[in-house]
Amino acid sequence: MSTIDLHVSPLGRVEGDLDVRVTIDDGVVTSAWTECGMFRGFEIILKHKDPQAGLIVTPRICGICGGSHLYKAAYALDTAWKTHLPHNATLIRNIAQACETLQSIPRYFYALFAIDLTNKNFAKSPLYAEAVRRFAPYVGTSYQTGVVLSGKPVEVYAMFGGQWPHSSFMIPGGVMCAPNLAEVSRSIAILEHWNRVWLEGQWLGCSVDRWLANKTWDDVLAWVDENESQHDSDCGFFIRYCLDVGLDKFGQGVGNYLATGTYFQPELYENPTIEGRNAALINRSGVFAGGEYSEFDHMRVSEDTAHSFYKGGGLLHPWEGVTDPIDPEQGHKEGKYSWAKSPRYNVEGKGYIPLEAGPLARRMAAAGPGAGPHQDDDPLFLDIYNRIGPSVMVRQLARMHEGPKYFKWTRKWLDELNLQESFYTKPIEHASGKGFGSTEAARGSLSDWIVIENGKIENYQVVTPTAWNIGPRDGEGTLGPIETALVGAPIADVEDPVELGLVARSFDSCLVCTVHAYDAKTGKQLSKFVINGDM
Repeated sequence: MSTIDLHVSPLGRVEGDLDVRVTIDDGVVTSAWTECGMFRGFEIILKHKDPQAGLIVTPRICGICGGSHLYKAAYALDTAWKTHLPHNATLIRNIAQACETLQSIPRYFYALFAIDLTNKNFAKSPLYAEAVRRFAPYVGTSYQTGVVLSGKPVEVYAMFGGQWPHSSFMIPGGVMCAPNLAEVSRSIAILEHWNRVWLEGQWLGCSVDRWLANKTWDDVLAWVDENESQHDSDCGFFIRYCLDVGLDKFGQGVGNYLATGTYFQPELYENPTIEGRNAALINRSGVFAGGEYSEFDHMRVSEDTAHSFYKGGGLLHPWEGVTDPIDPEQGHKEGKYSWAKSPRYNVEGKGYIPLEAGPLARRMAAAGPGAGPHQDDDPLFLDIYNRIGPSVMVRQLARMHEGPKYFKWTRKWLDELNLQESFYTKPIEHASGKGFGSTEAARGSLSDWIVIENGKIENYQVVTPTAWNIGPRDGEGTLGPIETALVGAPIADVEDPVELGLVARSFDSCLVCTVHAYDAKTGKQLSKFVINGDM
């Protein structure tokens, strides 16, 4: 049997540093370790600062989803300070958050993911030449339009937020803006143009309503062949190409999912509380584990540091969370191998288990029971999960499915703004309290837990979707979601392991990868090369 250890350092195309080590037996990954190579320490920076410091600091955590960080930081303080939110404020927050995600959908697909579809390892496919024509970086016909137009939705964000990224216009009690009719009208025009040229014109080849009528996997397959426009659209081609090259066959992951939800129905969240959050959500929260649904409860979240470069190793809820780093050299001696913590969720009857966050998790939550009249109720991806299972293809398709959905919601929210009413209610700044704020960033569930004592931040813990997905093994030795998803991946060429990139990038982890290939038995380096970036 041929056994090879492969060390990929780094692996992504976004930010930060993600190293991946895998063991390959006879061309198939049999074990994996995800190693976050960067310490940042925002929780330490925020300790003992003014409670509103999170509104300034956390949006700087990421240059791609800074608006999502601001959104959840604002709601963390809203719940801690027991604020009142005017309807307009909730609508503006929804619009801004959704526009950031609408920007991310085509930008991520063309600039970060679809590039791998042009890899030479797929050259035997009869669809390969067409994939190169569309998706080749910079010169691909679809790449150009998709990347250029991806910036349009955040023009709307900047209209309300003053800038994008790194805006801080969401504050406890509302937002620091009062748009006029011209700005709202311009926002509508920008989104309608984006929809007409890219979403319907290039990606779908049909109306958003026609795509959203698909409720089963059979519906999707029938949609592809319904007419030439849909068959030859980027979406139709993507589905056909994935099925041809086998992207529906690997990258399954843990098969258990977490969505904390996002976007609020204004009249149901005028006075934000942690207890009232789930019922007020439009994009629903929920946990799907072991084939069963349960309601999301933030008190069931803990972080494990058994294999992370921090002191200790037990499970702690974020309100009690500790970020106490140690020297990685010492950490390696203790079996630790990543700066990422390992978020776990206490599922009744199953204990603390890893859950996948992201668009597929959101789509699974949308298929759960008990949807309110204002809530997303969409059975499509539960049917896909039951029919063909999760995979690189399904995870990516789930993300693209949200483009039509969020576009329709954003247009509705813009129409509902009442420019004659307030956008802010000044809050009482309580000297003590605990808050929880969360949203669904493009990559998945993103949450803040804040503890305020004597008018200062006593504890602040941020749990990102990347942490949920790339976190290392926990104290029980259970692999994290991406580690699990990498196991079983076929590697056609160890000197160009594009399959590893496809699995990792299907999660869109917010981390960036040279590759070192070693013989597992002798330790001899076989090759060293760059998947993306410079040596």
